[in-house]
Amino acid sequence: MTEATSLPQSDALIWMIILAMGIGTFAVRFSFMGLLGGVDLPPWVLRYLRYTSVAVIPALIAPLVAWPAATQGQTDPPRLIAALVALMVGYWSKNVLVTMVCAIAVLLLAQAALT
Repeated sequence: MTEATSLPQSDALIWMIILAMGIGTFAVRFSFMGLLGGVDLPPWVLRYLRYTSVAVIPALIAPLVAWPAATQGQTDPPRLIAALVALMVGYWSKNVLVTMVCAIAVLLLAQAALT
């Protein structure tokens, strides 16, 4: 691997980036809450918006399970086992807290058993 080259950074540059990100975040949120806050959305839009979290959360979690940074991108069997348990418990219980507790317990047990 080659070393990453560092870009020149100053306090002013960092603060400008933070300010630009804040303005961008505000603009995105205001576009929905400020401009559309009092507007009744059509039923088909509301139906599709219900699936947003169902689509986003697996997209955030899947890379952490399949290619975890802790193992330099190598698949980690304890994480896969814990993810499968989380899927089964979540489907069965429909309870986020129970799913998380079971998945964490299985992850810790699998790590202890397989390492």
